[in-house]
Amino acid sequence: MQIRSTYLALFLAGFFVLGSAPSFAQTDVAASLYGAFSGTTSSSGIRQSPANAAGGLIELRHIGKPYLGYEATYSYNRANQSYLPLVVPVACPVGAISCYVNPTSVKANANEVTADWVASVKLANLRPFALAGGGLLFNVPVSGQTNTSTATKPVFVYGAGLDWGLLPHIGLRAQYRGNLYNAPNLTKLYTSVGKFTQTAEPMIGIYFRL
Repeated sequence: MQIRSTYLALFLAGFFVLGSAPSFAQTDVAASLYGAFSGTTSSSGIRQSPANAAGGLIELRHIGKPYLGYEATYSYNRANQSYLPLVVPVACPVGAISCYVNPTSVKANANEVTADWVASVKLANLRPFALAGGGLLFNVPVSGQTNTSTATKPVFVYGAGLDWGLLPHIGLRAQYRGNLYNAPNLTKLYTSVGKFTQTAEPMIGIYFRL
């Protein structure tokens, strides 16, 4: 809980730094639920397979004129990783067709803080938008596991979505966000994959206009 509070404090600090710019058209806070879908990465004789998981995102966004703005975000999801050597390190028994090696699994949590630029246009009660930015991705193994370590990676964020105003200060926000980063190595048993990977995050949430 203390670690997660630290990430949330970084997120709030980033927003207040951005908030020093002049205030314009719209400021809102949003909460969304998403699915995190990551692809398998292979390199250096290791195949790394992240587990798909659900997560939550908090956004503080300011849209100025003409149609440009910024936001600060904090997100959290489970980020379990599975590592499988592609080359069997031991000899197969005589007569065996193949040898199977059990993958090494690491249970972990992912905390992410970002600062993003947002381009948006208002059409009646609809506001389509696109975004791009960057931040830090903290992959923290669950305590009690051996031969694990925390991995902190820079992350590039991109995406697009649509705000649908339902009431003067409340609306729905649907968006797709993509994260591009270097695959985290959470186990000390294998060398790092050392390749870039990405996570797709389709999400739906509610925003509150301030």
